[in-house]
Amino acid sequence: HQLLLAQLQIHEMTTAAMRESQAQLRQQAQQLENALLELKHTQLQLIQTEKMSSLGQMVSGVAHEINNPLSFILGNLPYAEQYLQDLIKMFELYEKHYPEPTPEIEDFAEEVELDYSIEDLPRVFSSIKDGAERIRQFVLSLRNFSRLDESEMKEVDIREGLENTLVIINSKLTENEKLRGIVIKKEYGNLPLIECYAGQLNQVFLNILVNAIDALEEAIASAKTENFLPTISLETSLAKGFCVIKIIDNGVGMMEDVRKKIFDAFFTTKPVGSGTGLGLSIAREIIIKQHGGKLECFSEPGKGTEFVIYIPIQQSHPNNNKPTLRQF
Repeated sequence: HQLLLAQLQIHEMTTAAMRESQAQLRQQAQQLENALLELKHTQLQLIQTEKMSSLGQMVSGVAHEINNPLSFILGNLPYAEQYLQDLIKMFELYEKHYPEPTPEIEDFAEEVELDYSIEDLPRVFSSIKDGAERIRQFVLSLRNFSRLDESEMKEVDIREGLENTLVIINSKLTENEKLRGIVIKKEYGNLPLIECYAGQLNQVFLNILVNAIDALEEAIASAKTENFLPTISLETSLAKGFCVIKIIDNGVGMMEDVRKKIFDAFFTTKPVGSGTGLGLSIAREIIIKQHGGKLECFSEPGKGTEFVIYIPIQQSHPNNNKPTLRQF
């Protein structure tokens, strides 16, 4: 009897020890999982910081290299136009006072189509001026897009950020013949200035818009009718202390299991070498960790995708009375 009792006690002690050991293992596993998650977040922040820093250096260099010769062009164009007008006037005076040119002059004028050249030159100068202005505007948009010299939050115009981002992705749309038909719809609400890190938010807009374009490219390739109109819609509005930004496409959409993973680091549905799987994960970090906001995604296969961004209008409220996301 005593032997049986001793065996029972040993069994109970062993069972208790195993339970305690299992509990400790579970706790350690949870701690490791939390540490891994924190490490991933830190890694993402480091990657984002490094990317933005590298982009900042590149933008600064590119802007400087382009702006210098561009300033020469834009600065000298008015003088060139005036010189042109003076030469044309001088030519007209010659024609008026010397109406009978030599055969050599007549032959050369006919050879170079002088009358057409005089008529076309103002259009040529106008085209040069328009091209230079477009370059200047692009450089300005590029600098505004990056905003990498701003380490503190500032009040910015969200609409300007979206427009600058559209300028950046315009080449992606125009260089690919299939993508030229993508329609960009804009419904901007009357928003106040939003307190945020402008460069980081523009990075979020860029990542989401690039994903929308990729989804539309797939939809265009698989479209069964020529009536399909690929569209990206940009909408902004106010809701209970938050700026709400919606980026919607009518592309291929996503299965639910894919939608649930799109914000996970290194998750991608693109072929190897076509994407890092960090874009949307970094976007989520920027919105949630850096701005105290919210980033949602709604999608169905064949019905497109909608990203909704919530950003507090002000980050530093009196008495720390920030708006709460629970109401959404």
